[in-house]
Amino acid sequence: MKVMVIVKATQKSEAGVMPTTQELTEMGQFNQELVDAGVMLAGEGLHPTSKGVRISFNGENRVITDGPFAETKELIAGFWMWEVDSMEAAIEWARKSPFQEGELELRRVFEADDFGEEFTPELREQEEKLVEELARRQESSE
Repeated sequence: MKVMVIVKATQKSEAGVMPTTQELTEMGQFNQELVDAGVMLAGEGLHPTSKGVRISFNGENRVITDGPFAETKELIAGFWMWEVDSMEAAIEWARKSPFQEGELELRRVFEADDFGEEFTPELREQEEKLVEELARRQESSE
């Protein structure tokens, strides 16, 4: 199963405080463990919301709001995408993360079978083509 691990923002991350060399080293070592174990599919940190934009949708209306955004506890500072056997395995990996403060949120990623009959064979085929195209583009950019 795929799990997105959401790294929640902190006051420091929202203030743009960059990690120390030690913190970067520890995170790099942890990420290497994840890669070596075949768990990590992707992972990135995000700039603070002061450099972000929100787009709200209400029917045909689109409202653009420049950051920063309030309520740090609701904001995201980064993410990982992991492939694990179970949510319990993801929890065990998350417990090993080098964070000394903050919060991680683990969420399962939908798979085709989760959508039931509404995800028709035609829609499945379309999705498979998109995934293949994305993989080709990623390979050609490396």
